[in-house]
Amino acid sequence: MTVVKQRQALVSCFVCGSLPLMALAGYGKPAVPVAQAAKMDAVAGLPVPGIAEVKTIAQEGFIYGLPIVMNYAVMNEYILNKNSGQWKAPFNQIFNEARVFTYQDTAIPTPNSDTPYSLLWMDLRAEPQVVSVPLVENKRYYSVQLIDGNTFNYGYIGSRATGHEAGDYLIVGPRWKGEQPPGIKQVFRSGTDFSLAIFRTQLFDPKDLPNVEKVQAGYRTQPLSAYLKQPPPPAAPPINFPKIDKELVKTNFFDYLAFALQFAPPGPEEIAIRAKLASIGIGPGKMFSIKDLPPERQAAIVLAIKEGGARIESYLEAGQKNINGWKVGSLFGNREFYNGDWLKRAAGAKGGIFGNDAVEAMYPLTKTLASGGDSTEPSTNTS
Repeated sequence: MTVVKQRQALVSCFVCGSLPLMALAGYGKPAVPVAQAAKMDAVAGLPVPGIAEVKTIAQEGFIYGLPIVMNYAVMNEYILNKNSGQWKAPFNQIFNEARVFTYQDTAIPTPNSDTPYSLLWMDLRAEPQVVSVPLVENKRYYSVQLIDGNTFNYGYIGSRATGHEAGDYLIVGPRWKGEQPPGIKQVFRSGTDFSLAIFRTQLFDPKDLPNVEKVQAGYRTQPLSAYLKQPPPPAAPPINFPKIDKELVKTNFFDYLAFALQFAPPGPEEIAIRAKLASIGIGPGKMFSIKDLPPERQAAIVLAIKEGGARIESYLEAGQKNINGWKVGSLFGNREFYNGDWLKRAAGAKGGIFGNDAVEAMYPLTKTLASGGDSTEPSTNTS
């Protein structure tokens, strides 16, 4: 697959190197007041969480929440903000890209350039969506990657996973209760109310693009009620989606996390981290204003985010196998794949959000140029 190296400013601000130490003016060495405040907490016998525990929880929460907030940022670019420059289509409508991605496509850091994309962002709150695929010739690879708001890959449709035959597939939300309808080949359950489907259709050469367009034209989606020719259920309530940009993320990271969590029922492995976050005032739908905290606690949270970002960078550097200067590993999968390893999930999002399972694609990363020098950002081979 062709390497397309690109970065988006919004994504870059999530990592340690570019997240500024806001709220630290006048502190000198920021660790000093945090340490002093922790000692004062202990002397005063304050109930937990004291400042040291707040810092620990905030670091864990940043690592846990980074992919979730990054996912929301991309959803904002593609679905919510028509003025983003990257907007594609409303919810529950497929947008076909009859071209290859270039450096100007920045919402997803590392798209590839030999499988034109079709994108579908689904709102599954009111009812499921039926995704239909056409008969695709055996020599042409295609896939439909299903990703929830946790960045878990919860299913695949396509050449490898389901074959080349035409078929109808049901995508349901986490709260849906129902049975597989007649005519549906398989049911996929998203872990969150909003879910992304990424269609990739192989392009053999520039002259092959019309053939890719024909395949793309066969990708369809419709509500389950329409598929069953039944009246639709009541519409889901409207949502006031918060604006997000690189400046807002710097100060409101945990607000965005709290907003997204209300659409993501916790799995068993998330109970502990959700409880920790709740103990410092971060929970589904709750507003969390760092500016309202005492200065030392502001400093503790900011340092926690910085240190959490450094841990993610270190994992990307050391947590994979080095083969001739390339970092090779498996960073993407479903809920069971991560099994609560939030650092691995954050590293995957940082390295190239929405990556495929290892069975579907490989993702070697490098910061070494052909000349021998280091690049400023990792390149990835994304499929």
